Order: sequence, then structure tokens, then C-alpha cells
Amino acid sequence: MFQKFNSSILMAFMTLFFSCEVSEKSSEESKSVGPDGWLSGTTEERLDEVAHQLGGFSRTMVEVSYRYSELYWAGQDENWRYAEHQLEHIIEAMEDGLKRRPVRAASAEDFMQESIPAMEALVEKEDKEAFLDGFKSFTTGCNACHAKEGESYILIQEPQQRTSPVRF
Repeated sequence: MFQKFNSSILMAFMTLFFSCEVSEKSSEESKSVGPDGWLSGTTEERLDEVAHQLGGFSRTMVEVSYRYSELYWAGQDENWRYAEHQLEHIIEAMEDGLKRRPVRAASAEDFMQESIPAMEALVEKEDKEAFLDGFKSFTTGCNACHAKEGESYILIQEPQQRTSPVRF
């Protein structure tokens, strides 16, 4: 009898649990979320929209481009902490972009495994002339990655003028 009682309680609990879960899911999927409820639809639709908002690799390249320029000027000014900061964010942006577009990982491998560590070593060395010479190789690494992606028309060159409001 005790076992039959436990089975009945278990069945009642399972029925209640799953009916609440289904009810919760269906009401959750019909909710709008985000500031002013801009994100709506099913969970899958909302996730697709968030993925769309994050963008692919082109948005990654916008950030990397900005940080590439800042890295260059930080080296010119011998502001090694700022240079280190920019490299950290280049790595972070690239890693995030590669999560969104893993198909680009093979093209970026040399840049991530060779160009970045070489630049990190130059920043750590704190030698302006060595940094500027190494920056040329870093730029070559950027262009090699673009070429591997069939986008050699995107040619990176050392910045000619500062565009950032950040000054050292």
C-alpha cells in the first residue's frame, strides 16, 4: 500500500510539474522582452534576432580595425599599458567573432597563433623601434588572413593619422 501511495504521489507530482512547465513555456514564448519589449516571438525567434544583432565577422573587423589603429598609436607614444589593453581586446574580439563564425577559424589560425603572440612579446619588450618594425609583420598577418578568406581587396596598412579622441 505504501508503494502504491508513493507511486500515486509521484504521478500526481509529475503531471503537475510537466503541466506547469508546458504552461510556463507557452507563456514565456509569447512575452516580449528587452527594454520597451523590442525582442518578441518564440524563444527561437528571439535567439535568432539576438544573433542577428550581434552580427557576423564584419562587426568583429570594425572593432579590430579600431583597436589595430589604437595599438599602433600606443606604440608610437610608447604607452605600453594602452598597447597591451588594445591587444587584449583584439584577441577578445577575434575569439568572439570566431565563435559566431567558426568557418573563419582556419584562415585566422596563423594570425591568432603567430602574429598576436609576436606582437604581445614586442609590447612586453617596450622598445618603440622593435615595436614599429614588428607592427609591419602584424599588418602582414592581417592581410594574409584576408587573402585566405578571398578578401585580399581589404588591404590593411599602418594608420596615417589619428582618428580616436584618446590621447596619451
